Amino acid sequence: QVQLVESGGGLVQAGGSLRLSCAASGRTFSRYAMGWFRQAPGKEREFVATRSWYGDTYYADSVKGRFTISRDNAKNTVYLQMNSLKPEDTAVYYCAISGRSGVPRRQDEYDYWGQGTQVTVSS
Repeated sequence: QVQLVESGGGLVQAGGSLRLSCAASGRTFSRYAMGWFRQAPGKEREFVATRSWYGDTYYADSVKGRFTISRDNAKNTVYLQMNSLKPEDTAVYYCAISGRSGVPRRQDEYDYWGQGTQVTVSS
């Protein structure tokens, strides 16, 4: 079983920043991708950002220019730097890893998930 431990969520005012971290432990895939999803109140879980083992990235249109995904392969850790936060960014954020080598964007392309961390942006 692969476990992912998230941290960094919290309450922030609009325009502020947060940095989420997620560390994977246990047996992982070789050269796997890591990504972030979120689920806002009353909405389905949606893709946010992903980064391949080699550094290729892909972002949802709603977060381009504001969020940055990065990873430390040696630590099996992925980060999500969130700047210029908006109230509509309020959601539970989930990190996940995928056995695919590219930049997967679908939920069913990911194999392991974190527990989720709450991000609340006040107006």
